[in-house]
This record gives sequence, structure tokens and C-alpha cells, in this order.
Amino acid sequence: MEEIYADLVVIGSGPAGQKAAVQAAKLGKSVILIEKECYPGGASLHSGTIPSKSLREAILNLTDFYKKSFYGKIQKLQQEISINDLNYCLNQVLEEQINHLTRQFEKNKIQIIFGLAHFENDKQVVVVNEKNQLLHFIKGEKIVIATGSKPRNPNNIPFDHEMVLDSTRLLSIDTLPKDMIVLGGGIIGSEYASFFAALGTNVCVVDKRDQMLPLLDKEIGMHLQKALGKIGLSFFGNKEVDEVIRHIKNIEVRFKDGTSMKSELLLYALGRTANIDHLHIENTAITVDSKGYIPVNALFQTVIPHIYAVGDVIGGPCLASTSMEQGRLAARHAFGAETHHFPTFYPIGIYTIPEISSCGYTEEQLRNLGFRYEVGRAYYYEIAKNNIAGNDSGMFKILFHTDTLEILGIHIIGRNATEVVHIGQVAMTFGAKIDYFIDHIFNYPTYAEGYRIAALNGFNKVKHKR
Repeated sequence: MEEIYADLVVIGSGPAGQKAAVQAAKLGKSVILIEKECYPGGASLHSGTIPSKSLREAILNLTDFYKKSFYGKIQKLQQEISINDLNYCLNQVLEEQINHLTRQFEKNKIQIIFGLAHFENDKQVVVVNEKNQLLHFIKGEKIVIATGSKPRNPNNIPFDHEMVLDSTRLLSIDTLPKDMIVLGGGIIGSEYASFFAALGTNVCVVDKRDQMLPLLDKEIGMHLQKALGKIGLSFFGNKEVDEVIRHIKNIEVRFKDGTSMKSELLLYALGRTANIDHLHIENTAITVDSKGYIPVNALFQTVIPHIYAVGDVIGGPCLASTSMEQGRLAARHAFGAETHHFPTFYPIGIYTIPEISSCGYTEEQLRNLGFRYEVGRAYYYEIAKNNIAGNDSGMFKILFHTDTLEILGIHIIGRNATEVVHIGQVAMTFGAKIDYFIDHIFNYPTYAEGYRIAALNGFNKVKHKR
């Protein structure tokens, strides 16, 4: 079998792999992209970011969520929503995204090969099919590992495709459950929990920590749990799983404190692991760290300089947005193009209902660091746009230095949070102070006006201290 050569071989076609491949092609390099599934996009497109956000949007639209919020009827659905309704919306998005990626690869002359890749040595990659039959020998001057992550599936959890599910299996259910337990109050667990609560399912989220999404500013986290409570979601903290038992008609979860819960469906959302089992990295000098991720330097090089690793496979922050930039930067460095280190400052978007986005420090971090800071708040009920659009709960929270007025953190919970956070991100990037939002005019009525209301609220507190 003839060996195929490319300047860059990318393993994995998720966000990190896509951007690495496209960037190398833009630099005039030949690129081969290997994808283990029979379609491009990776887990992000088919079982992660895009499906979950598409599902969220479909739920909001099909349930008239915001309309019911406007009329004060957010507790009960006014019509039955079926899985078929949701899947129709989801498949429309997936089909368009696959077509877009395919066009992008063709336009940039990126050769995509479908099959399972593994290393023969640090220069050669072999591609096989699902029957382990050899398809291709591929040699690359540079190689990028972008195989992503997968849900953690401990052996003591009786996973199936009906009642005990991870976030990938959840997308294949054929009926909506009347009740469900979500183990894990992190981003994935919290997002799906809020989706099903909005559909009318009785949802219980259980976590060993004392609040959902502990990475959040604590005030924002409390605001979230209050909002989720209004749509029927319950949270139980400080509980550790002892045993999960699959009965004929339900699932029972027993906890170490002696309590137990039963439900029709269980979503296990306690972590993800690097997707490297099939890579045979033992055929190279690459090893994994104690958590199973591939270590890299600041330029995303592994211990073998011509092999890079990007995205979820190297560990946090495990966001599609950050993975894209990691892939782009790795390809630029690999071929000697002008580049920069990966930014330490970027927004985080959490697509719960209501959604959350933030960048910069939390109040707890500032307190621990000994900063002199002040807080400016704007509640959604103060924003005219929100009154017009549906009277949803939410808030803007701006943290800034008491003396210099430098903006230190932006935290938003509520409708359009993931969109408007970028205004604060840009302001912080250019060193703006809190009075920037006061001295400039915002379109009225908009959600973005919350920045001005919050800035005035915070600035007035400082003014009175002086």
C-alpha cells in the first residue's frame, strides 16, 4: 500500500482539528484530516456543543418559554413536546453544519480521511476501519492530535441506552422522562438539567459540592439556583454516590449518607476523559499525565516537538472557543508563522436556562487576593428591553478596583448573556475603567444597556466614599 504524505496530519475534526487544518492550508501547506466517524465535526458537532445548544434553542422555541415567562406561566407546558419535534430541529442544524464544514475543507483543499488513526511511530500514522482493516499509511512532517474527550463511564455505573445515560447517550432517547436524576452539577449536568426542567420533567441535580457550578461567582450561582427552582429543578448538595442500581422500571441511586433517590432516568455527568485509547501513543515517546491528558508546552508541543496536541485532549478549559484558538496557534507555530501565546483572558459561556457568561475575576477571587474592589449591579427588571421581551430574571455584575476604577470582572446571568459579555471583554482588554460605560451611549432599549446601569450603580458607591 502506497504511503500518503502531507505537511500536516490532523487527527480529529472537532473545533481544534478544524482550525489547525484550515490555518495550515491558509499557509499553503498540504493537509490530511483524519476523522474516526463517517462525518466531519467531532464530538462537538455530533454529541457536544452544537447538539446541546441546538436542543436548548428548540426547547425555548417549541415550549414558548419566553412567552410563558412574560405571562407568568413558566411552571407548566401548554402543549406536549415530543422527542421527534426536538430531533427535527436538531437534525436541521447538524445537516447544515456538516455541509458547511465539507465546503470549507474542499475550498481549502484539505483531504479528509474517515477511519480510526493510530501511531505506528512518531512520523507515521495508520488508518484502519471499524473491522481493523488497514486503509492508509500516512506520513506527516507535523502532526496535531485533536481527538477531544468523551464522557467518563466508571465500571460500577450500569450504563445502557434507556435509563442510565451519559451526555452522548442522552441525545438518543425516544421519549421524554417524567422525572430524572442528574449526577453532577458542572456545566454539562447543569445545562441538560435546565433543558429538561424547561420541558416539564421533574429534575433533581445531585453533587458532592454545596452549589451547582462552583466555578461561578457565588452570587451568580445563587441567582441561577433560584431561577432554576422556578422551573421546577431541585438541587441536593454535599452528597456522594455510593451505588447506582437499575431496577425494571426505575433507577435507584444510593448515597454515602444513607439516603437514596429513584427516577425514571439517570444522567451521569461526573466528568470527561481524554479520547486517546485508540491512538497507540505508546508507539511514540508521548505519555499522559495523572488525569489521562496529554501534556504540552505553551506552544502546544508534546515531548516530541513536531507532534502537537490541542483541545480537550490536553485538559482544561475544554471549551469549543478555546480549542479553536489552540488549533490555530499550533498550526501557525508548526510552520513558522508569526504567532502569540494562548490568551489567559477569555469569556466562559454556560448555556443553562437562564444562560450565564463571565470573564475576569470573581468576587471571591478578589477577596482572597486582597483587592480593594467595588461592585456595580443591574437587575434585568431595570432594563427596558427585558420588560419588552419577557420579564426574565437576570443581572449584570461588574467588579472594579475601588481606587483605579479598572474593570476586574464581568458576570452576567440572563437572556443574551453569552452575546453581550463580549462588550465587557473588549472593554477590559483595552484597559477601560468603569466610567467608560457611563460616558458612552448605548442603543435603547437593549440588554447591553445593563452595562451602563451597573456602572452607575457601582460608581455612585465609590463617589460617596471619596
